Amino acid sequence: MKRRDFLHHSAVVAGGASLARTRLSRLGLGDGILPSVDPNPIKAAPRITDAERLGRIEKARRLMADNGIDALVLEGGSSMFYYTGVRWGNSERTFAVVIPQKGELAWVTPGFEEMRARELIPHPTDVRVWQEDESPYKLIAGILRDRGATSKVGIEERLRFFIYDGLRQELSGAQYTSATPVTAGCRMIKSPAEIALMQQANYITLQAIDTTIKSLRPGLTNAQVSAMVAATTQKLGGATDDALVIFGKYTAFPHGSIQPQSLREGDVVLIDAGCTVDGYTSDITRTTVFGKPTARMQQVWDLEKKAQAAAFAAAQVGATCESVDAAARKVITDAGYGPDYKVPGLPHRTGHGIGLDGHEWTNFVRGNKTLIQPGMCFSDEPTIASYGEFGIRLEDCLHITENGPVFFTGQAPSIERAM
Repeated sequence: MKRRDFLHHSAVVAGGASLARTRLSRLGLGDGILPSVDPNPIKAAPRITDAERLGRIEKARRLMADNGIDALVLEGGSSMFYYTGVRWGNSERTFAVVIPQKGELAWVTPGFEEMRARELIPHPTDVRVWQEDESPYKLIAGILRDRGATSKVGIEERLRFFIYDGLRQELSGAQYTSATPVTAGCRMIKSPAEIALMQQANYITLQAIDTTIKSLRPGLTNAQVSAMVAATTQKLGGATDDALVIFGKYTAFPHGSIQPQSLREGDVVLIDAGCTVDGYTSDITRTTVFGKPTARMQQVWDLEKKAQAAAFAAAQVGATCESVDAAARKVITDAGYGPDYKVPGLPHRTGHGIGLDGHEWTNFVRGNKTLIQPGMCFSDEPTIASYGEFGIRLEDCLHITENGPVFFTGQAPSIERAM
């Protein structure tokens, strides 16, 4: 779950611009509070092709072979979408796909959902249907038996326990193992098309934050400002997952506070927002001041930017992920904060992987000796928190090229400007 989901989780689907306007109205704001925005400068990225998805499946099969895994079992979620392009909301009724090391994919669907499933499944061939009084687990076990994939079955990390448990009872002789070496092994390394979609999402998010900051006025609540970010994001073509907006002393809480907040002159303002474009995610935070910053606010903001830059500089091909966290943390502790996760200081890891999920493999965190490779994508977001005072977080996402890290959007130029 992303930071922005901590206090309020909102799923906004295509066509959500009208929902955003409704939300603005419900919160006592008109759509006209926001300056006009022009989506045209934001270049549309190409969608992921069927050929690319087939290539992902072949890579998964190579990784299955390397790890002695006969097949993967996935239910609706980002990994199913990654490999097949199928989006499916999970319920108590099992809908799953089996990706075998050898042989064609096979699907399991509730009977009354069969026609919708066949609309979504690319080139549906082996689609097995279970009725309300039948077991979907028998069908999954049958697929595995048919493909000779009964020795070692990879379970995707987000597959819910009741499905795993039902399959285990039907196919008790199999060994069950984590599918993460395969799913993460594929998804951690982004293709140029994935990078382009994330680039577009990041451009949208940064422009939405910048537009909103320019529209701040006294008395706005953090919920109203969040709605402003969402409305602008949707005008620009992004599917928003809402924004985390925090004012004043509550900016020291990295996930915000349940306390009601209204904007006042001199408040620190933290906006953490993101959106998706064809499923691919952005994650950007800007911290500014409504009014004139104090010398103390400016000092901490400058230190935060220096820490973020140190992390970026450390994120080189072949370096360990933990070395990036260490680089940012050293800047902050050398300035007298911390040490470690103590507050005042940096209370969390420096960054996380990002792609189809807002938080995915792998993290900039102490103890993570994963080597940085071209194609990986991360957030870079050291925070400086001081309870009872304020917190400063600057967050931008980056991708790794053969020549090192590249920010999708670039660092904030100053405490007054988001971009």
